[in-house]
Amino acid sequence: MTVTAVVRGRFGLLFSARSVSFLGDSLGLVALLLYVEASTGAALAVALLLLAGDFTPGLFGALAGAIGDRFDLRKVMVTCDLLQAGLVAVMAFVLPPLPVLLVLVAVRGVVAQVFQAGSRSAVPALVKDEELETANSALGAGTNGMEAIGPLIAAGLFLVLDVRAILLIDAATFLVSAALLARLPSLPPSPEHQDGSLIDNARAGLGYIWKTKAVRVIGLGFFAVVAFSGVDDVAMVFLAKDELGGGDSAAATLYAGVGIGLVIGYALLTRFAPRFSMPVLLVVGFAISSAGNLFTGLAWAVWTALALQTIRGLGIAALDVAINTHLQRVVPAAMLGRVFGNLYGAIGLAAGISYVLGGLLLEHTNARVTFVVAGVGGLVAACASGVALFRARRSEPATP
Repeated sequence: MTVTAVVRGRFGLLFSARSVSFLGDSLGLVALLLYVEASTGAALAVALLLLAGDFTPGLFGALAGAIGDRFDLRKVMVTCDLLQAGLVAVMAFVLPPLPVLLVLVAVRGVVAQVFQAGSRSAVPALVKDEELETANSALGAGTNGMEAIGPLIAAGLFLVLDVRAILLIDAATFLVSAALLARLPSLPPSPEHQDGSLIDNARAGLGYIWKTKAVRVIGLGFFAVVAFSGVDDVAMVFLAKDELGGGDSAAATLYAGVGIGLVIGYALLTRFAPRFSMPVLLVVGFAISSAGNLFTGLAWAVWTALALQTIRGLGIAALDVAINTHLQRVVPAAMLGRVFGNLYGAIGLAAGISYVLGGLLLEHTNARVTFVVAGVGGLVAACASGVALFRARRSEPATP
């Protein structure tokens, strides 16, 4: 199945909406980072902004997923886009002090968490089963491609616009996304969805994940890999400048490596992913992304580290497509939103843990040691996940 054929029709609306909103997210993040740095001059303030957007929403992952399982997904996604547009517009018009800004960013992050769980749950309703790999690869290429070029577009826009104007552009992208998603057909909740309160639904989702061994293994493995590997965001600039003797441009180049690998990886997976078993592709993705960090710590030049980070991006693309596709196939439709909400909420928490612990490790050692420890830990988690998944598939009924 070709990418062009898959992105036509109903799925094409979701693909376009997510790509547009991710571009806006990327522009808005750059604008907020620059605003916070200029208004406070404190590195801690910048870190708090990132934690508010990534860590805080993870605390509400169970509830975020339950909303998508409980209500019509089209209405959920459109409502989330409109809420995000409103929140970003408030940031643009007010440019609030840091404490208020952190609250607004955290609330927007929670709304985005609801949207992401719902959008992943919607994919199986919009494409055929045999098209899932291609559809998830295309979504990854569109969203990560926009995130990769977003900072470059932001750099150009800042030549003629200010922070407020760029945030308003971000808000406008959510309105465009909402208009696209409003054209989707109704996507009502599964008839098997449980009755009860939202809290009851969230609790049932957590119980399902814990009782279903294959899903539990994927969640724990993904959490462990991210808890180790997320440190590269903190350590990269120190590796580039201290160990490799580069400057700001070298550090920026290394940060671009994963993005380059993601774009290449998703492009390849749109064609070749259907040939692989998703659990195998998942473990391979865990291993490649972790090995990329390990060998980056041993790199002897900026270009070597760039090549290794690009390879790491290929691994992240593989594990992303594998996780989404496998869960969309094996998890009941009535539970899919809660599984995605809990999974990616936990990943936000893992990233926050990685930032903190990785920063402490970096402070007491150096960037090379930090990358090597992250890579080794990720590889151990990948091997353990592979063994556990193999045992889970042998002990449970066969699934597609």
